[in-house]
Amino acid sequence: MNRRQFVCASAASAATFACVRDVSAATYDLVIKGGRVIDPSVGLDAVRDVAIVAGKIAAVEADIRADAADTIDAHGKIVAPGLIDIHTHAARVAEGARICLQDGVTGWVDCGSAGADNVDQIAAVARAAPQIGRVLVNISRTGNAPDGELMDINRAAVGLARGAIARHRDVVIGVKARLSNNIAGTNDLEGLRRAQEAATPFNLPVMIHMGQSFSPMRAILPLLKRGDIVTHMYAPAPNGILDEEGRLFPDVAAARRRGVIFDLGNGGNGHLKWDVVERATKQGFWPDTLSTDWTANSRENPSVIDFPNVMSKFIMLGMPLSQVIASATVNAARVFAAFDDRGTLNIGAPADVAIMELRDGTFEFLDNYKGTRTGHQRLFPIATVLAGKRTPARA
Repeated sequence: MNRRQFVCASAASAATFACVRDVSAATYDLVIKGGRVIDPSVGLDAVRDVAIVAGKIAAVEADIRADAADTIDAHGKIVAPGLIDIHTHAARVAEGARICLQDGVTGWVDCGSAGADNVDQIAAVARAAPQIGRVLVNISRTGNAPDGELMDINRAAVGLARGAIARHRDVVIGVKARLSNNIAGTNDLEGLRRAQEAATPFNLPVMIHMGQSFSPMRAILPLLKRGDIVTHMYAPAPNGILDEEGRLFPDVAAARRRGVIFDLGNGGNGHLKWDVVERATKQGFWPDTLSTDWTANSRENPSVIDFPNVMSKFIMLGMPLSQVIASATVNAARVFAAFDDRGTLNIGAPADVAIMELRDGTFEFLDNYKGTRTGHQRLFPIATVLAGKRTPARA
């Protein structure tokens, strides 16, 4: 179902819910009361109640008085669509999906952890996740490798990658290629070409891990098509998005105009540097999507901690709160068709909800190079609703 079909279906669902309520005065399964509902998909930022029936959003109104089987008091909290993290490694560990869910993440993508040789296990974890978990298969048959998976270009086996996609077509939604010099060396462009060759028969996007590559962005970007994703967009030189004077390369802006998506990919090592972020954002080059590059030790990594903390960095940098939430919900949902009906609290949508608290105070935010910036607001995960039901709270 595409987004246009979903909107039409939502309208039909709204009519259905209205009939059910009028005829039978049905009790709602859950009502989230009194929160500040921020849903950029419909341009809403107001105090509202959110009612849920049968795992779907049934009503978003100023004061819902009908009885409910369960109620969440969200006064003083932000109520947003469930967060969608399009760059994680959540499927590396069995408990990864559950941990992410506690942080408000109701959809995630494991990006390149595995290639054709080892994707079966990653795909199994994605299928077993409580929320929607999806996978980008690494163009290297080994997946991410400490010795640099594309140093031997023979590992980028197109036929094997296509076989992995076909074998797991229900969960594999794209191809990943890591292009940094310590991973691909001089094979970065050929690795990307092979990733495109693997993805093309399935009409899938390619995500590239950029930063410190052998080849410059002006050579890499022409190999990307509309809908492809550049992650780690604020990685420092060499061969980042800025020239030696700190100016955005024209090729980068041109790539965005033709539909290439630029994703944060916060990460914990070598991917995010404050001076690059600040210079780029002063030139108006903000992320299309926010993501964590989550791993099993992210909560112990002060550069990541959780998705709401990563989002808070951009509140600190001056991005409007509604845009921050859009970058973690509706914008992310538009990247992959698997999330096409997510990232929204529209009537009839799956009832995936992130409840967060925006706290005032003094908060330190880290890049990947021990650089710090001080902000005065930070988002904290409070509760997650998945398919209309409360999930276990974070301890």
